[in-house]
Amino acid sequence: MTFRTFETSGVGGAVAGDLLDVDLRKAEVGLLRPPVVAARRTVSAMADAQHAVAGVNGDFFNISETHPGVVPTGSSSGPEVDGGRPLKGAVPDGQRFGPALPPGTSTEDVIGVGDDRRGHMARLHLTGTVRSGGTSIALRGLNQYALPVGGVGAFGPEWGEVSRQRAVCGTDQVRSDPCSTNTAEATVRRGVVTGVSGTVGGGAIPAGTTVLVGREKGADALRRLKPGDRVRVSYRFTGPVRFRFAVGGFPILRDGRPLDGLGTAGPAPRTAAGVSRDGRHVYLVVVDGRSVLSGGATIPELASLLDKAGADDGVNLDGGGSSTFVARSPGEGSVTVRNNPSDGTERAVANGIGAFPSFAGRPSGSGPDGPNGRLP
Repeated sequence: MTFRTFETSGVGGAVAGDLLDVDLRKAEVGLLRPPVVAARRTVSAMADAQHAVAGVNGDFFNISETHPGVVPTGSSSGPEVDGGRPLKGAVPDGQRFGPALPPGTSTEDVIGVGDDRRGHMARLHLTGTVRSGGTSIALRGLNQYALPVGGVGAFGPEWGEVSRQRAVCGTDQVRSDPCSTNTAEATVRRGVVTGVSGTVGGGAIPAGTTVLVGREKGADALRRLKPGDRVRVSYRFTGPVRFRFAVGGFPILRDGRPLDGLGTAGPAPRTAAGVSRDGRHVYLVVVDGRSVLSGGATIPELASLLDKAGADDGVNLDGGGSSTFVARSPGEGSVTVRNNPSDGTERAVANGIGAFPSFAGRPSGSGPDGPNGRLP
């Protein structure tokens, strides 16, 4: 791993930042995350808990809410894969937080490392079913803060204690649209329905239990389930890459060229991740902003920085007050913040990307067994 600081200039004046180049033949990158999906932690706390030697913040997340009585979940917009296991799916494009997506991109876009130990930028689509007798219901969500209109989503113990109500609010196009009034929730314990309710609840989900949440047509389908029915819930991510680790982020660089239609909003603190053409290197970049020492970068400028670092493909991650770079030197027991977060201190975030010395000793991910998830 090679770490360096850099200075350059942009439309906002002076630009200062941090860059980590991880050679995947000698080291690893993986998902930094809190103990549950619907929670936030600082990058330094997650890095220390998972024994990372460096890390940056990750995907955009549900940080605020306009729906009366609905609390922010703190969970991320895009997919997460940890230890080869699907941890959560992507919210509909219109439900995400952050800058507008470039044309042709989606909340399903991720960056990560495949089973081939090479870095990739690709798209992950959740495919799943809820089967009971001769009935099959499409599963369109996994531990995510917003479900597609008319859809059904699965929530497991890894979701956490936060209310699942946010999952039925907004629409596929507009995040602030009202919450659905046609909802249902079915609890499945070890493959058997134990209850069906018209109210979407909260609280910790016990081990061996899955809570199915539906809205509109999805709610109608769940209401047909009855206590005692046997149910099998299964899911997997489909896409061109079998990921060992993946985190959401929208593409800004592809085949060494910035994407068309990148937003030109004023310079700001930014975080990005990229991969080399051969997939052997992962690049983590944080640009400071909103200070006299560094004015920040625009998204096109961020894409150019990734290109100059050696990336062929790259994504924009959460920025602003979330942008954080942490690292520890040999002999140090914990990481320290190496950049200058624009809030003046670290912000608690939904996830991050960590760098680890090697695969040896890397904490295993949590979640359903195997690369294709299955809930009881």
